[in-house]
Amino acid sequence: MSGKTKGFDFIVKISDHCRNSNGFDRVLRMIKMVDGGNGRAVGEFTVCPEHCNRQGTLHGGLISTILDNVTTYAMMSKGSHPGVTANLSVSFLAPAKLGEVVQIEANTVRAGKKMAYLDCVFKLKSDGRILAKGGQVKYIQFDDEKINYKKF
Repeated sequence: MSGKTKGFDFIVKISDHCRNSNGFDRVLRMIKMVDGGNGRAVGEFTVCPEHCNRQGTLHGGLISTILDNVTTYAMMSKGSHPGVTANLSVSFLAPAKLGEVVQIEANTVRAGKKMAYLDCVFKLKSDGRILAKGGQVKYIQFDDEKINYKKF
């Protein structure tokens, strides 16, 4: 699938805004968004030394942060504001080593009036081996008049 689906340009803008911020989200500067839109976001990155734990593999905390953000990008590409996380879960299945390319695919399973349900899979680009799976539930019912997303 090409990166021309509805909302992909929006995903790229959100991702650029986050990684160019002065806040915590700039930790995501290594992720390149490669596809997505209409409730889906796909990115990839190469595991570098600063992404690794003491065992020399991709740090689980970074995986959790990526999951939180990329699933939010997917949800926002469907027209929602980012909401707030009500639940975040990750299952770690295999390690990623220094130099390996990791693909992330996030999907909006369902977005209702109050809650959104999102899932995410991390896998190696080289062989498709699943590294981690998870998802989050977001609370999304807010007064939209107070939220300004036009800056994206």
